[in-house]
Amino acid sequence: MYLIFAWRYFKGKKSANAINIISWVTTGVIAFATCCQLLVLSVFNGFEDLVKSLYASFYTDLKIVPAKGKTFTLTADQFSQIKQQPSIRGVSLVAEEKALLKIKNGEQQSVVYIKGVDNDFENVSGVPFKLTRGKFNTGTVDTPRLIIGAGIQNALALTINEEFAPEYITVILPKKNVTSSDPLASLSEGNVTANAVFAIQQDFDNKYVFSNIAFVKQQMGLKENEFTAAEIKLKAGADIKDAREALQKLMGGNYSVQTKYEQNSNLYNTMRLEKWAIYAVLTLILIIASFNMVSALTMLVLEKKQDISILQSMGSPASQIKKIFMSQGILLAIIGALCGIALALIICLLQVKFKLIKLQGGSFLIDYFPVKLVLTDFLMVTATAMAIALIASWFPASKAAKQPLELR
Repeated sequence: MYLIFAWRYFKGKKSANAINIISWVTTGVIAFATCCQLLVLSVFNGFEDLVKSLYASFYTDLKIVPAKGKTFTLTADQFSQIKQQPSIRGVSLVAEEKALLKIKNGEQQSVVYIKGVDNDFENVSGVPFKLTRGKFNTGTVDTPRLIIGAGIQNALALTINEEFAPEYITVILPKKNVTSSDPLASLSEGNVTANAVFAIQQDFDNKYVFSNIAFVKQQMGLKENEFTAAEIKLKAGADIKDAREALQKLMGGNYSVQTKYEQNSNLYNTMRLEKWAIYAVLTLILIIASFNMVSALTMLVLEKKQDISILQSMGSPASQIKKIFMSQGILLAIIGALCGIALALIICLLQVKFKLIKLQGGSFLIDYFPVKLVLTDFLMVTATAMAIALIASWFPASKAAKQPLELR
């Protein structure tokens, strides 16, 4: 009933044309703000999915790291128990450390993180499937080979081609548990050749190289059962939280089990913060629109004084009159929100199908803005518009309810 009154007031002619103009402006601003919010949230969702897919190629589902320090001891029995977990598909042991790469016959050098991996790494990580040149072969302890990031290849000016003789690279690594006062004694040097290049994302391409775990452990001076991490891939359909809790319980307090999101929590937290910061800024547009709503409803209350008096004389309580004018504000929000949602849907669907809006610069993996529609975003934006409309219409509706009875 209240919305019927509100609809008649909305479409009916007013004595002052400004009321109609302000009402339509309010509806338009709500539609614009709602559309912008949905577009921004959908684009952020698209970028978040893209980044997650890129990082999923590098970070595994779960990762066991020491709770304190850089290394931990993992016995054969513990390793067997990990592999026997029902949700685990594969486990790869890792020895990782910061290293310096130097071209033997040149001046180029680069600081990198070298990851020594075992033969199970190809079954656990997506890196072997991101090669742009060569094959994923890390060699042996006597003939070590490197798989390097595309950025590191450029920094060292390396030519990786089977038709040319491999160029030797010197790897300088810090040794563990060295007590000598000679600083050179705490460093190890080894010669390797690069035989493959991977390209995932600049953060990885400019930072990481891979070799076999036996060579890296030898250079670092690690013991037989000493590692820096164990990377784990789960079976399809396995619940990552349940798997993490079960594995953490098995390993105990000396080990920390991290999900792929915990391994890079700063990135995901920053993305979420940016998303909600932009959403909050765009909500300010709705708040500004609410001032127009207050003006429109206040002028409507002044125009409908006689209608209010008639309703009062017919026995309508103040709460009923209040609800009628609050319904007017809600109606403006509903019309504006529906128009904004429809417009956002059309733009997003066109972007998904035709990639109309392009990214500038041409240095990213894709050349268009990615978009992902999420139902909860639509519900949240609609709820925000409704909440602001309720608050904005409260004051003029209360004023209408308190109007004294005047019959002439």
